[in-house]
Amino acid sequence: MADIIKLLPDHVANQIAAGEVVQRPSSVVKELLENAIDAGATSIKLIVKEGGKNLIQVIDDGIGMSATDARLSFERHATSKIQKAEDLFNLNTKGFRGEALASIAAIAHVEMQTKPEQEEMATHLRIEGSEIKFQEVCIAPKGTSLSVKNLFFNIPARRNFLKSNQVEQRHIIDEFHRVALAHPGISFNFYNNGSELFNLPRTKQRQRIVHIFGSKTNEKLVPVNEETKVVRISGFINKPKFAKKSRGEQFFFVNNRFIKSPYLHHAVLSAFEGLIKSDSYPGYFLYLNVDPGSIDINIHPTKTEVKFDDEHTLYAILRSTVKHSLGQFNVIPALDFEQNQNLETPYDYKDRGALQPKVSVDSRFNPFLEVSQSSVGARTFKKQSTEGWKNLYVGLDSKVGKEDGFSSVKIESDTITGSIFEGQQESLETLATTFQLRRKYIVTTIKSGMVVIDQSRAHQRILYEQFLKNITVNEAVSQQLLFPLSLSFSNSDIDVLKEIKDSLTTIGFMFSKVDAEEVKITGVPLMIAESEVGMVLDQLISDFQMEVTEDSFSQTDVLAKTLAKTLSVKTGEVLNNASQIALVNDLFACKETMVSPFNKPVYVTITENDIDKKFI
Repeated sequence: MADIIKLLPDHVANQIAAGEVVQRPSSVVKELLENAIDAGATSIKLIVKEGGKNLIQVIDDGIGMSATDARLSFERHATSKIQKAEDLFNLNTKGFRGEALASIAAIAHVEMQTKPEQEEMATHLRIEGSEIKFQEVCIAPKGTSLSVKNLFFNIPARRNFLKSNQVEQRHIIDEFHRVALAHPGISFNFYNNGSELFNLPRTKQRQRIVHIFGSKTNEKLVPVNEETKVVRISGFINKPKFAKKSRGEQFFFVNNRFIKSPYLHHAVLSAFEGLIKSDSYPGYFLYLNVDPGSIDINIHPTKTEVKFDDEHTLYAILRSTVKHSLGQFNVIPALDFEQNQNLETPYDYKDRGALQPKVSVDSRFNPFLEVSQSSVGARTFKKQSTEGWKNLYVGLDSKVGKEDGFSSVKIESDTITGSIFEGQQESLETLATTFQLRRKYIVTTIKSGMVVIDQSRAHQRILYEQFLKNITVNEAVSQQLLFPLSLSFSNSDIDVLKEIKDSLTTIGFMFSKVDAEEVKITGVPLMIAESEVGMVLDQLISDFQMEVTEDSFSQTDVLAKTLAKTLSVKTGEVLNNASQIALVNDLFACKETMVSPFNKPVYVTITENDIDKKFI
């Protein structure tokens, strides 16, 4: 039998390895920024074009590399961070496997200029698809400049799977935020398509957070600080009243490395229990410092997942620390048992008796006499006229003692809640052709049996088609606000709102200002209450950051889906009979009734034969 196992060529092996390390342009940004930080840079510039597909360039003022090191850095498993296996459990750097540059060079055009401080000349190196094109000396400042162009040029399938430039840009911004927040002592500049997005000077943690997410963030932050033998925790949490409906500003850093940990996230949520709604999420920026030997960060290629030796202890410490910070800064209600000093009785009064208060009575006072304005100090009383007193009782003698004394009194009836459709005729309530099951389903009869409708999904479908029609036909009606509504957002959120501002205007939103971290709204659609505007916009921004494409129809589709999901009737809401009937009629008037906007079934039909089979 012939041998069938063969060694893969180097370029194929590098491309396979690149698939684990480089998932999208933001992965390249993360690796290059971390390499610059490991090189001891104090100033880093990030330049991106076309969502990172055409160019990603990182310029730093670090220690630089010699000509030999520059050439060797693109070999697989070539690193200066570790020397032996034991070093894996005592890591103090970002990168250590030596796969990043080799993987990037296998799927892109890479160009490097690097120069150590003690060298006179710099090294210029160009690599395309793991193949070195040339290496020569050049003139360059101290540090390293590394450019990555035409990502996935030799793997078209991977390039086709990339999202639009806007989506990839937002992934890059997320990675930039994670690195910049972990290192406030380094200055960062971020340029996108020739314009400057971020200019972050060297500062402290709180100022770095404010510079990234806007000046309004400063009033949201509550400091967190705790030091134990197991972990040292610092950072900030957002006040409960600023909790959002979507996951947003949530950052964990362990030894200045961003991580994702659902276990620790649950510890923070449990600390906020009772202070925020169950469907809201608090923001936090928490920095944990632990012994490097107590964590394993080599369990995932992206190094965002780590494993702790004693997670249970860390969970308890983190939870109690967050609760302590909430109580220490009077964020949560507390009972105050301190005694008011104004109520204390001096010791001099302990033997004194109570004094009987003196009461003076004016014997000349008569409430039925009127005081005349005469000389000062003298009183002249005038008897009040009693003429016409009989007129006060005219017409009362005919009704006294009769049973119909309160026949004209009207008692205010209780308000019926749960109605989502206004203007329905009262006759609908008398038909009773539907009923609500478990506050989740609407059951109605048809000729062949009955239909069970999911009320939330059905309302989503109805609203989805209404919003699509309003956006495309421009028939939306806006209700003007008496006082403009002012909301604050981060710079990245403002960019999203600017992109979808025209679409929001077509459904009824009216903006007087959208810039400088502030949005002023003067009108909202009829379906949206003023108190829900902030929640709706937060959800819209979150959905667009992940799903928006260059196609205008796709933007409209995402907008309609998000509004339908946010404003629809939720499971658990009680609907009166008129609303149930209107929901059924409006659903079957839609163009598509079988599935919701998110391709979930809306209703099921149970025929009479299905019921008969149950009794066989």
